[in-house]
Amino acid sequence: MEYKIGMEPDRIGVLIGKKGEVKRRIEEATNTKITVDSNSGIVTISGNNLSDVMTAQNIIKAINYGFTPDKAFKLLDPDYSLHIIDIYNYLKKKDENNLRRVLGRIIGEKGKTRRILEETTNTDISIYRHYVAAIGLFDDILILDEAVKKLIMGLPHRVVYEYLYNARSMRRMGLGGW
Repeated sequence: MEYKIGMEPDRIGVLIGKKGEVKRRIEEATNTKITVDSNSGIVTISGNNLSDVMTAQNIIKAINYGFTPDKAFKLLDPDYSLHIIDIYNYLKKKDENNLRRVLGRIIGEKGKTRRILEETTNTDISIYRHYVAAIGLFDDILILDEAVKKLIMGLPHRVVYEYLYNARSMRRMGLGGW
């Protein structure tokens, strides 16, 4: 079976890595063959096992959305998922100024909000173009998704932090987090 994915031009080098090291690591870890057309940005993943091809696809998507290869390789663990939030899907006014404002809210001053999001949800986050991508366990990603949407909608940071801390406390007590 074969799967094709389009890569952002600035992420192709990251996917390939020095002397093809990252591409080779993905191939070896997932029992797949990966072909990169640097001109078109099309990456072809082929393999005999659907699960392996999908794992390679998720790792490549994670790299495409701004993750380092080391963080993307967390997706080799079947308990981990990749989740993408397209900020434009939640903006009423889809212009550059509004996008910058929302990205600033998600990142926070000196990265404070992003750090709190990652620490309280135990996820890795990449903010790339108009996307927020996350790698983590399913339940943690659900909490992160809700918190990011609250930030996009303009809720005060204090309210979002409170939601995160309450969700984390509930998860620790085994009660879910949402």
